[in-house]
Amino acid sequence: MNIRPLADRVVVKMVESEETTKSGIVLPGSAKEKPQVAEVVAVGPGTTVDGKEVKMEVKIGDKVIISRYSGTEVKFDGQEYTILKQGDILAVVD
Repeated sequence: MNIRPLADRVVVKMVESEETTKSGIVLPGSAKEKPQVAEVVAVGPGTTVDGKEVKMEVKIGDKVIISRYSGTEVKFDGQEYTILKQGDILAVVD
């Protein structure tokens, strides 16, 4: 079974952030910020707004930076994903 997003939605999986600072200090879970880098795992077909087609600008496998606290977090087959609109993606990391 797969997650197939609709319209201009994207399914991403968050990339785990470092748990140790550059100076070697280990951060507890409560001190870590929510990561903003994610990997795209599924992309919707796009949508139309005011009669104009909105094309999807990301593809599966892209690493992206997303808005902090955006989207809806879901758990599917033991994995955690975030479903968000394409507009909540700030940049693609090359």
